[in-house]
Amino acid sequence: MLGGVFKKVLLVLLVVVVIQNWGKIERVFNPSQVVPEQTRASARVVLYSTEWCGYCKQIRRFLDQKGIPYQAFDIEKDAQARKAYEALGGGGIPFVDVNGTLIRDYSPEKIMAALK
Repeated sequence: MLGGVFKKVLLVLLVVVVIQNWGKIERVFNPSQVVPEQTRASARVVLYSTEWCGYCKQIRRFLDQKGIPYQAFDIEKDAQARKAYEALGGGGIPFVDVNGTLIRDYSPEKIMAALK
């Protein structure tokens, strides 16, 4: 009985890990989606988000899928990140700084345009 419960818990944990890292997993199976190395090398991407934000999760998945390096800050848990977010004008999440271009919504097209 205990073995069955343990297997179920492990299965649930595995599902959670897969869901959280789906963008990275997709990149392994479909490497053509990755942006060119030159673009990745010059990318300066900072994501201001929260843990509960669905659009923030989509942005993370998009960036992972494209292989774009980024720094993510939770503005509810990190006071310094909150100050930086507010200094940039804040106004909602997700808030993405891509090479100095501020993007205040979920917009993969705007992110790709700012990377060029």
